[in-house]
Amino acid sequence: MCMKRVLFITTISGFLPQFEKNDVKLLKEMGCEIHYASNFENPIYAFDEEELRRQGIILHQIDIAKSPVKFRTNAKAIRQLKAIIDSYKIDIVHCHNPMGGVAGRVASGFSRRNPYVIYTAHGFHFYKGAPKVNWALFYPAERLMAHMTDCIVTINREDYERACKFRLKKGGSVYQIHSVGVDKKRFDRHPEIAMEKRKELSIPQDAFHIVTAAELNANKNQKVIIEAIRKLPEKDIYYSICGKGSNEKKLQSLIEEEGLAERVRLLGFRTDMEEILQTADCFAFPSYREGLGVAAVEALLCGVPLVTADNRGTREYTIDGANAFCCKADDANFFANAIDNLYRNKTLRDRMSGYARKSAMKFTIEEVEKTMREVYKKALERA
Repeated sequence: MCMKRVLFITTISGFLPQFEKNDVKLLKEMGCEIHYASNFENPIYAFDEEELRRQGIILHQIDIAKSPVKFRTNAKAIRQLKAIIDSYKIDIVHCHNPMGGVAGRVASGFSRRNPYVIYTAHGFHFYKGAPKVNWALFYPAERLMAHMTDCIVTINREDYERACKFRLKKGGSVYQIHSVGVDKKRFDRHPEIAMEKRKELSIPQDAFHIVTAAELNANKNQKVIIEAIRKLPEKDIYYSICGKGSNEKKLQSLIEEEGLAERVRLLGFRTDMEEILQTADCFAFPSYREGLGVAAVEALLCGVPLVTADNRGTREYTIDGANAFCCKADDANFFANAIDNLYRNKTLRDRMSGYARKSAMKFTIEEVEKTMREVYKKALERA
């Protein structure tokens, strides 16, 4: 059997090493050549292009934009992808992110190769309770794109049930995985490093420490936690926000306006989250919308209780009162009460911490790999 060529497509550069390295490893084990197309001039996640090349991954720059209204830019990206698929004789296309999914599937449809197409939906933009404009724009587009798709992979139950109603290519299939797979060895409880890490982060040893890891944008809603902390009278509650994004200046201004600059800090994108989580008393994940939310699962595996906004993604792993407190995304008082409950009750905190890791085990690499191996086996047989 000749070597199959697989092309990963993402809108956000750095997405593959951040979230898809386990899939890459699996495909290499199955004897595939890996290609990766993205807009490397607009990184969100830190990554090393040379390291990807050393791993044997062939990189392709495409001028894709995250916004669907940038028609000319994305039309150019589709032409670029078609040329890549034809020139490099791509057998399987695995696309991610909404525009990556559209561009990849349209390019595959126009190509001479007719590759096997997989689309991983990391959270449909249409969901129960979503704005009507989301349903008007994204739902018809996904239904149409399904006709050009051999396999849809979803990461939560609501999206899986929705995708099962779509009409895929003949013989098409839908799968659900529990996240992209989290490394349970990397994300584990290591209390022995907490003291030194707190010193490094300038967090007092006896302070209550809240951590968030997410892109800094309006959907991730970090501002509600800042507002919640302002409502609490205690001065030994600290908040570390890990990530980068378009909302950085707004968040920094809010922190300063609320007089919280000494206790609430923006730490930027971090590659040491498994260590930072050892210092956390709770992990805040207040997003309005989540397909799933790998960062919260990582926190659970480290034994950190969650304070989350209730949405279809967080419902996959939060058990209110057992490993998390679920709040209304736009209610700072709700979050303040949840934080205060954990702050004042160490016994409760310890009990929730003890259950946290156990509750996250189905989201580990080993569990997700079972499904993805089946997905890729079928793709290789049909490509």
